Amino acid sequence: MVSRLMFQGTGSDVGKSLIVAGLCRLYARRGLKVRPFKPQNMSNNAAATADGGEIGRAQALQARAAGILPSVHMNPVLLKPQSEIGSQVVVQGRVVGNARARDYQAMKPQLMPAVLDSFQRLSENADLILVEGAGSPAEVNLRAGDIANMGFARATDTPVILIGDIDRGGVIASIVGTKAVMAEDDAALIAGYLINRFRGDISLFDAGLAEITRHTNWRSFGVVPYFSAAARLPAEDGLGLRSRYDAGGGGARKRIVVPVLPRIANFDDLDPLRQETCVEVILAEAGHPLPPADLVLLPGSKTTIPDLLVLKTEGWDVDIRAHARQGGKVLGLCAGYQMLGRILRDPERIESEVEAIDGLGLLDVETTMTGDKRLRPVGGVSLPDATPFSGYEMHVGVTVGPDRSRPFARLSDGSEEGATSRGGNVVGSYCHGLFADDRQRQRLLGWIGADPSALAYETEIDRVLDGLADHLAAHLDVDGLLDLSRRRG
Repeated sequence: MVSRLMFQGTGSDVGKSLIVAGLCRLYARRGLKVRPFKPQNMSNNAAATADGGEIGRAQALQARAAGILPSVHMNPVLLKPQSEIGSQVVVQGRVVGNARARDYQAMKPQLMPAVLDSFQRLSENADLILVEGAGSPAEVNLRAGDIANMGFARATDTPVILIGDIDRGGVIASIVGTKAVMAEDDAALIAGYLINRFRGDISLFDAGLAEITRHTNWRSFGVVPYFSAAARLPAEDGLGLRSRYDAGGGGARKRIVVPVLPRIANFDDLDPLRQETCVEVILAEAGHPLPPADLVLLPGSKTTIPDLLVLKTEGWDVDIRAHARQGGKVLGLCAGYQMLGRILRDPERIESEVEAIDGLGLLDVETTMTGDKRLRPVGGVSLPDATPFSGYEMHVGVTVGPDRSRPFARLSDGSEEGATSRGGNVVGSYCHGLFADDRQRQRLLGWIGADPSALAYETEIDRVLDGLADHLAAHLDVDGLLDLSRRRG
């Protein structure tokens, strides 16, 4: 049986994804064939895989940390929220339907075979699988039929490490309380814990570690100090989105304004831009007009028409049209591209009960939602300057219209993609990941009059992953974790 170790948390956003990514890089550097795995994820920040599906963005980053291409089997169940109570369900990379929260609870046991199948497929070519849980095992109200935490750990006899986030406070109670509410046979699989995001003198927490161990009998595998460079890595989900971007100011820097809509998706398109010193990325919050901008960027959305309705309710459509009338630059990516057109149609009610809605009318195109989802890596050159790029497509909908005669890009298969307004100041594209490509990002900076940059984004991501691995090696018992992963029975 393959060596395996699962990392669960006392709650969401305690740093599970980054701990796993750092350990993927650390053990891969030791020559092990490491594979990341998350049985169930919930995120609208997804990545296209080489095998033609989609997984959570965090697992794609973990795969990169391990030095391998992402696969649908690294995240066999992906939930993409479409409303406050319902999500699209993606199994082994493919959409299988939509489910309200209560219906999904009943569906979970039917998904365990796919989860175990994917785990077995990864095991066939791995020395070590590092598994990330979801939410917390303390959510015992969701334990029946669980596939994300202890249900998976029990099914595969995988030892578990519990992560507590001291930065949010109450870490002793959260770890001890987790054991207190768990069933004894579940708690028996937890072999230890670690403390994440510590600030200050670690020795001051020695008594805290002793208290946790006294109440739980679990072993401490270390205390990880806060790693500020992690903010330079792509975000897992929208929980920390606002804290990762500038809120204003910035002197002479060019301003990229992004309206934040409820179902924003694939917002890691923005990450490379926020690392540029010549621009500031400003997230426009509900209840406020759009601030003056050098570029208004409309990102992806999981539900285009409902988010467009919100954009109009906020009055941002008026702001964007006024900006464009004055010659201001506007860029729409994926759903943002669809919103820029004259009309959006959803005759099959794929995204909502709205059959059709007027778009912003800044591009002479129209979009019809279809049941087929386009998922593929893409590359090519932007037009007319033939600047190369690589990225991926992930969308439903077909867009046609006169402004398609001025495409954004020519893809490597010879097809033309995207659209440009007659005046050239409004552009739409279905391509995600454009600005991780240094060449395409420099093109955008030049388009809005920003200074050229020497940032090598992909190199920077690998530098941070290496730094994260070194950071964990310095503060965790990584040899003890590896020995635990080899435990049997």
